[in-house]
This record gives sequence, structure tokens and C-alpha cells, in this order.
Amino acid sequence: MQLSDIDYHLPPELIADRAIEPRDQARLLVLDRQTGQIMHRRFSDIAEHLTPGDVLVMNNSKVIPARLIGRKEMTGGQVELLLEYEVEPGLWRVIGKKITQANRIIFDDSPLEAAVEDKRAGHYLVRFNMIGAHFMKEIDRIGQVPLPPYIVRKRRESATGLVQPSEHDKDNYQTVYASTPGSVAAPTAGLHFTERLLLDLKQKNIETVFLTLHVGYGTFAPIKDSIDQHVMHSEFYHVDASSLNTILRAKEAGRRIIAVGTTTTRVLEHLFAEMDKNPHAFALQGWTNIFITPGYNFKCIDGLITNFHLPKSTLLLLVSALAGHSNIMRAYKEAISKQYRFYSYGDAMLII
Repeated sequence: MQLSDIDYHLPPELIADRAIEPRDQARLLVLDRQTGQIMHRRFSDIAEHLTPGDVLVMNNSKVIPARLIGRKEMTGGQVELLLEYEVEPGLWRVIGKKITQANRIIFDDSPLEAAVEDKRAGHYLVRFNMIGAHFMKEIDRIGQVPLPPYIVRKRRESATGLVQPSEHDKDNYQTVYASTPGSVAAPTAGLHFTERLLLDLKQKNIETVFLTLHVGYGTFAPIKDSIDQHVMHSEFYHVDASSLNTILRAKEAGRRIIAVGTTTTRVLEHLFAEMDKNPHAFALQGWTNIFITPGYNFKCIDGLITNFHLPKSTLLLLVSALAGHSNIMRAYKEAISKQYRFYSYGDAMLII
């Protein structure tokens, strides 16, 4: 498969730069991966396409305000840091601008300070003077939500100056069930759920379980040269034993596992691959860089709730692997013709 096979033209006006309210009124394209049949619904109708006994698996990772604006202590020059993940307590891998190893960074009206310890290809290692809950509380106060590049770009088309996330973003670029801080990008398929909808699903005997994958900024990394040479960024995951047992019992009973999002899919498929290799010694937490492309044999999931993804992206490859390349490209063509909203704040697709 070539990159051109997963390319398509999206009119810029279909890039959603605001969340729809209420969340569950997003549009829902339902795709039957066996027949290719397409239906158009609202996300609030999703229970009608699920079966009692189905298990929805959701990523409960919480987006942290990972964009920090500081100043060089010596010169006062402004710097921007984007937290990626914590290497060890207090030491973070970050993407930075206009900083060197000699820089010490301070933040206005904050006791937080940072020192650049190392510069590596494409990122820095930065040590902060706070750790744990104290650090998280402080960045929650002074940090900003790191919006995806296409949302920032879309907003800049109609406004001048630096694009700042709003209170709307802080509330809406987060799932209602987010509980474990660590992501720098939202697991966006879950943004469509409301607490009322989750309760409705429970009452209809549709089970929900949670796992964690902290989404890194690498999720936006394009495939630059060829699919065969692309290397996925590693991301940290954790699955509770109780959640895994629920999933295993459902599989044994022939009930469907529906992943909410590509991040959830990657954790489940990574974990089941590890279990296939050694069913008595597999890790319930660790790092995964699994790259799912057409031809992949899915080991766990039977369906997927997802958003509409960028052209030439690893995410578009994953959904093509599950639903079939021709089905996905036809569904995307129809979604564009019917003016669905695309990307993180956009509408949803259910693949069953």
C-alpha cells in the first residue's frame, strides 16, 4: 500500500475547531465492515447499534495542561515548552523552542522553575523543581491545553496573533470519564459521551471498562516517506487486572469488544499479542508502539468507535485495517459529501 492510497481532499471548512454541544449530538456514521453498508445517525443513538452484553473499552487518560510559557532567567526571553512524558520524578521529555542546555527557565507568578539537562534529536530533557501532585496542581494553574495543530491553524485563518486555548477547550478537550492525568492530546473518540449516555448504555446492559494510554504529541506525526519505513512513537499504557478479566470473560462468551478510539485499540491489540506470545508472563503496563496496517489480524476487538482522521495518517491505516480500505475511503467520501465535521472536535464513526 502506498501513501497515496490513504490520501483524500478535505475542504478546510469541514475541520471542526469547536466541540459540538451537547456532546452526544455529534453526527454518527455507522459502517458495517462486512457489507459496507452506511447509515447516518446521531451519537446519542449509538445504543441502537450495540447489543446487550457488548463491552465498550474506554481510555480514561486525562489531558494535562502541557503547554507552558516561561522566560529564560538570564535574558528574559520567552520560551515555550510542551510536556511529552515524565522520564523519572521531576524529569520530563519536552518539545521546546528557543532554549539551550544552558537555560534556566522561570514562570511568571509561579514558584515553578526548570533547568534544561540535555538536548536530543527533536526534544529536550528538562528537570522541574516540583514533582507529583504539587507539579500537577501548579501546571493546572499556569499551563494551557495543547491544542492539535489543525485546530490552531484553523483558528489562525480567521484571527491574528497567538492562538490561546479557551475555557471551552479546557472543559471540552477532555472526556467526561477522564481520571488519570498524563496525555498531551485527548483520546477524541470518547469526547462524544455524556454521563447521561453512559448511564443509558449501562441500563441497556452494555458494559463499560477502562484502561489507560497516555497519548503523546507523536499521535500527530505524519508518515513522511513510506508506510513500510514509518516508526510509531511509544506511549505508556496500563490495564487493570479486573478490566482485562472482564474482557476475557466476554471474549469467552462470544460477546463483542468495542474499542472506544484508536488508542484503546492499540493497547488491546498490543496486550493480546503479548498474551499470545506468553500467556503466563505479560505486562499489564508498559510502552507500546504497535503499528496496525491493512492485513493485520485483529486479536481482540470486534468493533470501533472513532473520529474521522487526517489523510496519510497512521490512524487512517488502522481503521482501514479493521473495516477494509475501500469501505473506509467510500465512507470518508460520503461523510465529506454530507458535510460531516472532521478531526478531534468532529463527528464520529462506528465500525461494526
